[in-house]
Amino acid sequence: MSDSTANPAPNLRNPVHLLAFGFGSGTMPFAPGTFGTLVAVPIYLLMAPLALTAYLVAVSLMFVVGIWLCERTSRDLGVHDHGGIVWDEIVGYLITMIMAPAGWQWLLLGFVLFRLFDIFKPWPINSIDRKVGGGLGIMLDDVVAGIFALLVMQLIRISGLL
Repeated sequence: MSDSTANPAPNLRNPVHLLAFGFGSGTMPFAPGTFGTLVAVPIYLLMAPLALTAYLVAVSLMFVVGIWLCERTSRDLGVHDHGGIVWDEIVGYLITMIMAPAGWQWLLLGFVLFRLFDIFKPWPINSIDRKVGGGLGIMLDDVVAGIFALLVMQLIRISGLL
């Protein structure tokens, strides 16, 4: 659940804050989640050549580490789900891109689909966002948004619409 009260600034010299804030992208004054997702694109491009198993292991590890990163940063800043914490967006986009075909159209489609699910939070994403706390809660709604976007992308791929 996002906290719209005062959002203290992270200490980007702290590696935990630096990662949680998407290498600083989360400090943008508007749409930090979108900027965090943009950071995920080159990360995806570096990971795309991996075998599927290696890709899934890497994303799983990023999820587990993300629970700790987000929890620790939230606690340090005294704000649950600070708007600038975007590690969850990075992992969510990487989930969206599992088995994505090559090409800029797929990068863009994955970006748009993930952002739509993350912003509008259809059920059960909205329920998870409201009811699950801590680092797991911060991560989990974006993981589910990524899974929904992944499913839509794969339906589009299978149907041949793109």
